[in-house]
Amino acid sequence: MDNDAWNGWLGQVVVVDTNSNFVYIGTLARVIEHFVELKDADAHDRGEGLSTKEQYVMEAKRFGVKPNRKEVSVRKTAIVSLSKLDDVLLY
Repeated sequence: MDNDAWNGWLGQVVVVDTNSNFVYIGTLARVIEHFVELKDADAHDRGEGLSTKEQYVMEAKRFGVKPNRKEVSVRKTAIVSLSKLDDVLLY
């Protein structure tokens, strides 16, 4: 995806799933050559805690994002999927 394709996502609260133990939820602020930058982000290590990634993301949708970072950069090559938090379906 080139940088212009990200424009519709800027300013949106997004869920960034990575090929590591981390999932990020925050406001997409900027996209540069190798990174996406999130503001007011929750960087969550899926290896810690008892909930699955899906449960964790649904809790963020139900109760709001609880930021633990003012800003975080995620390497584009580590991104497995990206979705708007508004598009997460609760079940």
